[in-house]
Amino acid sequence: MALMPKRVKYRKEQRRVRDRKATKGNYVAYGDYGLQALEGAWISGQVLDAGRIASQHYMKREGKLFIRVFPDKPISKKPLETRMGTGKAEVEYWAARVKPGTMLFEIAGVPEPTAKLALLRAAMKMPVRCRFVGRRVRV
Repeated sequence: MALMPKRVKYRKEQRRVRDRKATKGNYVAYGDYGLQALEGAWISGQVLDAGRIASQHYMKREGKLFIRVFPDKPISKKPLETRMGTGKAEVEYWAARVKPGTMLFEIAGVPEPTAKLALLRAAMKMPVRCRFVGRRVRV
């Protein structure tokens, strides 16, 4: 089942677009390696779930996978060949707002080659270009 919020204050939202780089959630915080988005987009809950399943299947119950984004934006869509008017359409799916630089997934507890291939499987499912990053050591 795709990710979606349990309840929201308002059912429908306006379609805002902000083309800025991510200032929050742009570094590896929980795991050892991460998958970072290089483009901005709305990523649906189904796509995130497909990436999670693909990477977990490759890891075969080793390590831990963290999903750093959550689909909390309702996206509505009118049916095809519908006349204008009659109000805003119902919610079609839920999407996560992803800015360039946002960390999508993180992996802990597996060696680097395994993490790289597992996150590559998830990156293939994503509608944006992604890159593999490691944890930065602070001195």
